[in-house]
Amino acid sequence: MKDQSLKKKRVAVMMGGLSREREISMKTGKAILKALTEKGYTVIAVDVGEGIIEKLIKEKIECAFLALHGRFGEDGTIQGTLELMRIPYTGSGVLASALAMHKIMSKKFFLCEKIPTPRFEAFQREEIKKELPKNISLPLPVVVKPAREGSTIGVSIVRKDEELGPALKKAGEYDEEILVEEFMKGKEITVGIFEDIPLPIIEIVPKSGFYDYHSKYTKGETQYILPARIPREKYLYAQEISLKAFQTLGCSGVARVDLMTDENENPFVIDVNTMPGMTETSLLPKAASYAGIPFEDLVERILLGASLKIESGK
Repeated sequence: MKDQSLKKKRVAVMMGGLSREREISMKTGKAILKALTEKGYTVIAVDVGEGIIEKLIKEKIECAFLALHGRFGEDGTIQGTLELMRIPYTGSGVLASALAMHKIMSKKFFLCEKIPTPRFEAFQREEIKKELPKNISLPLPVVVKPAREGSTIGVSIVRKDEELGPALKKAGEYDEEILVEEFMKGKEITVGIFEDIPLPIIEIVPKSGFYDYHSKYTKGETQYILPARIPREKYLYAQEISLKAFQTLGCSGVARVDLMTDENENPFVIDVNTMPGMTETSLLPKAASYAGIPFEDLVERILLGASLKIESGK
């Protein structure tokens, strides 16, 4: 797909979807739609939901730019649909998308490849319903989160023993699997990966001290420092392990790797986002712009990398 013939094809910007991150996906999709329109592509906005196959057939879609966040869009499901329909699409394939979305599974892969990641425990919602654990092996504080949600949905920081039960129940409202993770006391940083190259690192400094949904999506609630204020050797190591995490999960195209540092500024991979926010003010486009890639060019280059990931057997 890496040629200008795409300008003659009908490209769907697939946005919205059925997840709890629908609103953010719509913003991402509209920004991508505008950028591609200005670049001269024939683009059609497609709100993903029931009847999506019929929509794609009706619109005679020949290529898809995925702008979906969360379940049914970022977890391999829509990627599998597009593979079956033989419609090339942007970003990672079925397996990489599913692994990256599942925070517990991705951490197991990181451990196998010796990629530093915070220590963790996993719980099932059903076992928590029967009996809440009175204690855990990790020392407090810990972070409790659903295994397959984004945008910090259902996440809690537990600092006292009595907070653990409510945090587990809260996470269990969003997923049947729950991740309890060691709390890192350093800086929050993020590394964009584009075409197998790590972008400049952004440091995230929320005013509240916790980069939750409100801090992420409310203007003025978070400061973004580019490049991140960490020692050069730690900076380069953070980029190295981010690229390794991206490659370990089998990702392709573009992704954003989120990390935390410890008190000595050593970086640890938290998770990999295979479909990061793509408005002009989103983190990955900020990093790309700092590296000299304007937003419209970034969007076009992502589109030109669209492909089918599963071999056709031909």
